[in-house]
Amino acid sequence: MATSYLLRCSSLVAVLVLLFSIGMTEGAIREYQFDVQMTNVTRLCSSKSIVTVNGQFPGPTVFAREGDLVVVRVVNHVPYNMSIHWHGIRQLRSGWADGPAYITQCPIQSGQSYVYKFTITGQRGTLWWHAHISWLRATVYGAIVILPKPGVPYPFPAPDKEVPIMFGEWWTADTEAVISQALQTGGGPNVSDAFTINGLPGPLYNCSAKDTFKLKVQPGKTYMLRIINAALNDELFFSIAGHPLTIVDVDAVYIKPITVETILITPGQTTNVLLTTKPSYPGATYYMLAAPYSTARSGTFDNTTVAGILEYEDPASPSPAAFNKNLPVLKPTLPQINDTSFVANYTGKLRSLATAEYPADVPREVDRRFFFTVGLGTHPCAVNGTCQGPTNDTRFAASVNNVSFVLPTTALLQAHFTGRSNGVYSPNFPAAPLVPFNYTGTPPNNTNVSNGTKLVVLPYGASVELVLQGTSIQGAESHPLHLHGFNFFVVGQGFGNFDPVKDLARYNLVDPVERNTVGVPAAGWVAIRFRADNPGFLQNQTSNRATVWMRQISNLNSLWWCTCVQGCGSCIATWRSTSAGA
Repeated sequence: MATSYLLRCSSLVAVLVLLFSIGMTEGAIREYQFDVQMTNVTRLCSSKSIVTVNGQFPGPTVFAREGDLVVVRVVNHVPYNMSIHWHGIRQLRSGWADGPAYITQCPIQSGQSYVYKFTITGQRGTLWWHAHISWLRATVYGAIVILPKPGVPYPFPAPDKEVPIMFGEWWTADTEAVISQALQTGGGPNVSDAFTINGLPGPLYNCSAKDTFKLKVQPGKTYMLRIINAALNDELFFSIAGHPLTIVDVDAVYIKPITVETILITPGQTTNVLLTTKPSYPGATYYMLAAPYSTARSGTFDNTTVAGILEYEDPASPSPAAFNKNLPVLKPTLPQINDTSFVANYTGKLRSLATAEYPADVPREVDRRFFFTVGLGTHPCAVNGTCQGPTNDTRFAASVNNVSFVLPTTALLQAHFTGRSNGVYSPNFPAAPLVPFNYTGTPPNNTNVSNGTKLVVLPYGASVELVLQGTSIQGAESHPLHLHGFNFFVVGQGFGNFDPVKDLARYNLVDPVERNTVGVPAAGWVAIRFRADNPGFLQNQTSNRATVWMRQISNLNSLWWCTCVQGCGSCIATWRSTSAGA
């Protein structure tokens, strides 16, 4: 992400924020107070002061029902600028509340406050919130639990209990110093020291047995685990020894239930699974393990494993809810770290529920088509600079269609809404690469990328198809992508270069999975479709060393998209793009 800038917001913008955020709601009003503050935390036998919400790590869970109005007052007590993104919330006509700093809002400066207001429309399931400026997201995050409307059941057997499971990353160093160093050198940021489950690294890390998440269960019960990957950079495999998991929901959208031994979850994604415990006391405890999936070069990611423990209540114990500490611990077997075939097989199984009550409203006709290459390129090193890119005279630079994002100092939605966009951004992002090449084969000789703050312009209501093509210029790796303010349908994916004839014929337009975050396969492509039906400026983001953001700024007549790709933690790429025929 990018470093913080100071920005003065006009009183006009403050008034517009209030006007945009007030709307009719059919449900209850859920109010929360978020005090952003420094908190001392000890992990891996080392203590440091981290940024938290209300002194909690992870932060508080936001509970609501479909149709509720959520009001969150954020007060910034730390020396950093702050903003909060509500990851996966559609933000229908409440784009000012989406949260990405310098995109939909001015950041909340130290000593200041901001009120986020949004109605949860047509959504139920698990989402999450996190800081959306610099690398503060490393510790500022929490779950969003959205229940169905009163009296509306789940489309699967109701669980006996629901438990949020949040994966994160932990750095012993100050994460703001980590990203600052990466921005200065143009190299990859230092990898994290541990993964965490609900903020705890667990017994496989040094000095961390006491900091272990334990899921305490009873025999013969069903538990719904609301799993969230809040890690900054890594896709994760997750499995529980001896306990299959039935997936019923991804990114707050119901799917056809499938039962698996292991799930894959990319940064930003959520997955609800049903865990059915053994019918009787098993006389054992079970590791819950999460470890990275990566095809990147060794040393560029955290190649460690986080463990939690599933414990059964011992019915033979005289004390209620007692747990035997002297039982054998069973371990699951996770896929190999680079098991791309497992990933492709897993993602290919996910299908929308596609019923009359929960239809898969896939656009069959397309008004606008886009082809975006996503990957790492280079920038030349500054004169007399010290760089740590692929060569000593270059810096890593992520890009989309070879365009690298320049973060503005005026919020893009503010610039658009007030009609003062000249000099802030340009609506001319390319609909396809200007210079085609063998995207997953031999890279071109010139790997430099251009710079710009460039957006995509779409008419309101347009049906959009976007093919995201991974590249292998600096090595093939998966790039998770998140689209702010929208869900989309994953209509196709594959390896190699996208073929617009052969691959189009294999699209699933019947029951494709609906998501807000998807992984672009390593040395492959993914095709998504959505309707541009949400006026406002919203975002799209990926991770895993290259983070893509899409943002929409619009009025009721047109949609403006800005996409920035973040390579090695620095915001360095954006889209532009205007029309492209169907």
